[in-house]
Amino acid sequence: MPQCEVCGNEYDKAFEVIHGGNHHVFDSFECAIHRLAPLCEHCGCKVIGHGVEAAGQMFCCASCARHAGVHEVRDRGQEGHHRAA
Repeated sequence: MPQCEVCGNEYDKAFEVIHGGNHHVFDSFECAIHRLAPLCEHCGCKVIGHGVEAAGQMFCCASCARHAGVHEVRDRGQEGHHRAA
């Protein structure tokens, strides 16, 4: 039976992930996130969404990027600009 590389649980519904050419086995998305999700360069939280990649670094949000000195990113579009219907 497959064994999760993070928690060691043997589980018949474990799944495999190939990431960066490396093979991984997990029993839950929680364990996969724990092992594979990048850390925000500013606050250290796991980036499980799209995040913000700037200046060769990964951030959980534009606010953290700005705190780290990357100012050309935004969480939202510019105020006053609306998409045409």
